[in-house]
Amino acid sequence: MMNPPTPGALTRFQDAFARALLAPAAVQDDGVAALAAQPAFAVYRNTVLKACIDALQANYPAVARLVGEEWFRAAAAVYVRESLPTDPTLLRYGAGFADFLERFEPAADLPYLPGVARLDRLWTEAHAAPDQEALDPAAVARLAPDALASSILRPHAAARWAWFADAPIYTIWSRNRADGAPGADLDWQPEGALLVRPRDTVEWIALDAAGYAFLDACAAGSTLAGAAQAALQVQDDVDFTPLMSTLLEAGAFGRMSLTDNR
Repeated sequence: MMNPPTPGALTRFQDAFARALLAPAAVQDDGVAALAAQPAFAVYRNTVLKACIDALQANYPAVARLVGEEWFRAAAAVYVRESLPTDPTLLRYGAGFADFLERFEPAADLPYLPGVARLDRLWTEAHAAPDQEALDPAAVARLAPDALASSILRPHAAARWAWFADAPIYTIWSRNRADGAPGADLDWQPEGALLVRPRDTVEWIALDAAGYAFLDACAAGSTLAGAAQAALQVQDDVDFTPLMSTLLEAGAFGRMSLTDNR
């Protein structure tokens, strides 16, 4: 009669096996060490590492285009050895890649690279987000001013936004994400970006500081009046008519709720 497995034994085996993929010589589990010593394990290990590197290259195309395939795959190999996938869907792999690039010494001369990686990541998140109908701009336009001010606009399930105070990250990213010409002229100024998928594909637009603050406030549950105040705090000359029009037409909001302030 076989003895029942020790509680946690499978987890320990899986952890040791994963570590063996990264550093087979350092494995302390005898059973896994025996597996890692077999020639076939090296083939498996290389296959796993290649699949992870391929996934990173697919998930971070703007970064890869900026630095070139050879540089990217060398950096990705270092990242993979630090962080194997924890999700079976490789589309989601690489959540920490931007943070990795911030401390990756060979990228020190490319200070914009982590920001570009963050936008590549936001694209993936927008792409993988649940489907949701975008809020109809006409529904907002029908509200009386008082009702509009006290309404709450909820960001679309696929909406992702970011602000970069130190570099024109959105311009750099968008030029390298779409397969167009990179362009020569570049104003080195703060930029933001909104990515959303109101329809079948991820779309993106530039976002100023007021728009970023406005969306942040909406996400926190502020009323439209409160979100407007948040936008004014960072940009006192903001014109809300074009801002609202831009966000609504982009599909930045998924639903609206009304509050009763009486």
